[in-house]
Amino acid sequence: MEEQKKKTSKEMLNELVIKHYEGALNAKAEGKPVVWATSISPQELLETMDLAVVYPENHAAAIGARKGSMEFISQSEGKGYSSDLCSYARVNMGYVDIKEAEAQNIPLPDLILCTNNICNTVIKWYENIAQQLKIPMIMFDTPFSYQYQISDESIKYMRSQFDHAILQLEDFTGRKFDHDKLGEVMKVSNSTSTWWKKATDLAKHTPSPLSGFDMFNYMAMVVCMRGNKDGETLFKLWYEELEDRIKNNLGPWNNAEEKFRIMWDGIACWPHLATTFKTLKKYGVNMVASTYPDSWNIQYEANDLDALVRAYASHYANRNIPYGVDNIKKIAEDFSLDGIIFHSNRSCKLMDFRQYEIQRQIYDLTGVPSVIFDGDQTDPRVFSDAQYETRIQALVEVMAEAKEKRGK
Repeated sequence: MEEQKKKTSKEMLNELVIKHYEGALNAKAEGKPVVWATSISPQELLETMDLAVVYPENHAAAIGARKGSMEFISQSEGKGYSSDLCSYARVNMGYVDIKEAEAQNIPLPDLILCTNNICNTVIKWYENIAQQLKIPMIMFDTPFSYQYQISDESIKYMRSQFDHAILQLEDFTGRKFDHDKLGEVMKVSNSTSTWWKKATDLAKHTPSPLSGFDMFNYMAMVVCMRGNKDGETLFKLWYEELEDRIKNNLGPWNNAEEKFRIMWDGIACWPHLATTFKTLKKYGVNMVASTYPDSWNIQYEANDLDALVRAYASHYANRNIPYGVDNIKKIAEDFSLDGIIFHSNRSCKLMDFRQYEIQRQIYDLTGVPSVIFDGDQTDPRVFSDAQYETRIQALVEVMAEAKEKRGK
C-alpha cells in the first residue's frame, strides 16, 4: 500500500480555519452559547468552560484580506460611526447589522469577553454590541503600565477581575468551573505559544526560511487556538518544516534572493496584502520579524494564575515607550535587521502617536534606518500604492549604502 502523503502545515492551517468557524456556526445551530472575544483575552477561561469562541478582529481581517470590508464600513459609517474609528470595529459593527459576509460568516454572540490590553477602543465597541444585542459582557480592565515593569498593584487589580469572571461564567453557563481542567488548558496554551515562538524565531537564520507574511497568515490560529491541541500540533509541524528549509539552505522565496532583512511594526494592511508583500519581494526585502505576531507569545508558569494575569497585562501596546524601544532594539539585534518599516495604521491611534519617537530613539541606539508609510488594517481607502513603493525604494537605497560601507 502506498504510504499516505504527510499533511503540510499550510494544509492543516486551512483545515483548522474551516474547523474553527464551522465549529462556532454549528454550536449556534445546536442552541449552544457563542462568545465573541478580543484577540488577546484570557481564552483559557473560555476553553475550560468548553465555549465556542469567535474573534471579531480575526474575522474583520479575513474580510479585509478578501477585499470585502467596504460594505461593512459603509454600513457602520452610515449609522454615524466616524471614519477615524478603528476599522476592525467598523467592519464588525457593520457585520452585526448585515449578518452576511462573502469572506466568512460567523454566528452572533450570546456573551462578550473584552480585554483592553490592546487598546481602549474595544471597550465602547464591545459595549455597543452588547447593548444592541442585549447580551452580557465580561470586562477585563488592564491598566496601562506607565512604569517599565508591570506593578504588583495592577496584577492584584486584574486578578480580582479574573476571579470574578469565573463566577460570571459559572452564572452564564449554569456549570461549575473546573480548576483542574484550567491547569491542563494552561499547559497546552504554554506549549502552543512555545512552538509559535520557536517557529517564528527561526527567521533569525540567514537567509530566513520564511517570509514574515507567512507569520501574518499563521497568526490567525495562534489567536483562536492557543489553548487547543490543534494549535500546538500546527505550530510544531510548521517549526519542523522550517528547520528542514534551513538544513537545505532554502530562503523565504524559491525564485528570489533575500538581500535585506527588515522588521514590520504594526498590523498588516489586509486589503493590500499582495501589494505590500510583492513590492518588498521585488527589491529583495524580507520581513523577518514583527512586533505584531509576537504579541501571542503568551507564556507563564502553569497553574500560577497571577503569572497568567501578568502575561496578559504585558502586551507591548500596554507598555511605556522605554519598554517599546528596548523591545524593538532587541529584535533588531537578534534578527540582524537592515531596516524597519513602521506602518502608521490609522486604526491604531495609540501606536501611531508613539511611532515617531520610537523611530528616533531606535536609530540613535542602533543606527538601523527606517521609514513610515500611511495605511490601515482594513480600510482600503487610506493606503497609497505609490507612497508605499516610494518609501520602500528610499529604505532600500539607505540599506544598500549601509551594507556597502560594512563591506557586505
